[in-house]
Amino acid sequence: MPFGYPYPAYPMPTDKMVPPTPSGAVLPPTGGLQTGVNVPGQLPIEQSYIENILRLNLGKMATIYMTYENNSQWNAKIFKGKLEAAGRDHIIISDPATGMRFLLLMVNLDYITFDEELQYLYPYSGGVGPRR
Repeated sequence: MPFGYPYPAYPMPTDKMVPPTPSGAVLPPTGGLQTGVNVPGQLPIEQSYIENILRLNLGKMATIYMTYENNSQWNAKIFKGKLEAAGRDHIIISDPATGMRFLLLMVNLDYITFDEELQYLYPYSGGVGPRR
């Protein structure tokens, strides 16, 4: 699976054809990116992109915009706090003034803003970000 995408890719024609492998089979490394490989100091390739970006920016202040459909009290809500943790399906922030922690579900996430520059690594370029 090229570039760490979790979806199978269509085979590219080559001079040397490789016989098809059964679904779920493990292929030997070919020198490209591999899913499921954890390199020290890098985030796992198979994780979602939003999760990776958030993990690279732990400790920064974030404003998180959420929408809760079919909620009679409030449909949309804004959370502000220090980014503590992020997983595939959740974000944890804390309010520095009160110490209150919020566990927010990604399913309700609209977008996130930060007041400072973000750390960001391109997953397909060996970790090299944009040049300015």
